[in-house]
Amino acid sequence: MSTTPASTRPLHGRRALVTGASRGIGRAVSVALGNAGATVHLLARTASALDAVAAEIRATNADARVHVCDLTDAVAVAALVRGFTDDAPDILVSNAGIFPLSPVQDTSPELFEDTLRANLGAPFRLVHALLPHLRSRDVADIVTIGSISDRRIFGGNGAYAASKFGARALHEVLRTELTGTGVRCTLISPAATDTPIWDPIDPDNTPGFPPRAAMLRPEDVADAVLWAVTRPAHVNIDELRLSRS
Repeated sequence: MSTTPASTRPLHGRRALVTGASRGIGRAVSVALGNAGATVHLLARTASALDAVAAEIRATNADARVHVCDLTDAVAVAALVRGFTDDAPDILVSNAGIFPLSPVQDTSPELFEDTLRANLGAPFRLVHALLPHLRSRDVADIVTIGSISDRRIFGGNGAYAASKFGARALHEVLRTELTGTGVRCTLISPAATDTPIWDPIDPDNTPGFPPRAAMLRPEDVADAVLWAVTRPAHVNIDELRLSRS
């Protein structure tokens, strides 16, 4: 358990909302922000997994709130945002998403549309709903977790790449529109990161993919998020690209 006084933690008094918080990068980001003193709102679709992350954060003398929500459901997102009053987040980390891999010919239109809805439409819906709250703060942060696939093309990646290139574009538009408002926008684009998202692919035994031992760790991405949101208020970290050294 951390013995650091709450008042000396760099995010003391701030509130973060992390999507996809139940595992992988989202879990690591949530724990890092909680350790830094933020109240962390954890969002995913599985209550039991979120409860476990919340317990991990609370064990460090930080606060965590659990929200079970499907971000592709517009009604659910609207209800979530209405539930925030004085405790509305001033840090939004959009991390949740899906990772389908198949050649374009084998990607059904339904799967393509589902991927865009989860990886691009859901972050847009959430940031659109939260922007009035974020703009009311002296300083606020919108952090988008991108991917190496938001700038580099791989075969078999049509749906995922389209969604991540779109997320990059949305980030850049937000950065342009929000400059000078106090709302900072950061895109963090990691190379392959060892999370459960790779489990169906089994990269250690599938040609063409890096082995898990050669991947980044979720905590590496979490460190980048924490660094970006703890810069002085006048500093915006536009983009961080992470790769394995």
